[in-house]
Amino acid sequence: MFRAQRVLLYGVTGSGKTTLARTLGVATGLPWYSADDEIGWLPSWCERPTDEQRALAKAISDQPAWILDTAYGKWKDVVVPRAQLVVALDYPRRVSLRRLLQRTVSRILTREAVCNGNVESFRQALSRDSILLWHFRSFERKRRRIAEMYADPDGPRVIRLSSPEQTRRWMADVERQGLPLVDSR
Repeated sequence: MFRAQRVLLYGVTGSGKTTLARTLGVATGLPWYSADDEIGWLPSWCERPTDEQRALAKAISDQPAWILDTAYGKWKDVVVPRAQLVVALDYPRRVSLRRLLQRTVSRILTREAVCNGNVESFRQALSRDSILLWHFRSFERKRRRIAEMYADPDGPRVIRLSSPEQTRRWMADVERQGLPLVDSR
């Protein structure tokens, strides 16, 4: 048994994966990566080609230590087998959607740059490519994936957190004791 060194955060859109990954990186000293910035998106909201995404995900997951704030379906199969621990934010829709709405409106009003300098807009938030619409399209699928990973005896250890309060308590434990122990893989 040893402390996890390769950690994947997984959850529905708006659950707080990136914020938790950043906080976890500071608390543990492990390098953390934003999938949107490092892998998924180029400037001008251009999605990076899938083969490039897979190569970048492999380069990150081949490292001995990392925290990654999500795994896109296009390359989840590259990252999950390398993860030693999955921290699953399995929050109810009311929590993640409220967070996503607040974050989106705030970013629109402040013109905060995200994902390689991209900026969100009301037009984009109401378009077919809306992050809000993506939340509804992907919510049940992501929750099913969490349940599948949790039930998989051959996969990485999964810690399933079902509320922000449970996540705060878990993070406080990590700050006191370090990341959980996992079986050697």
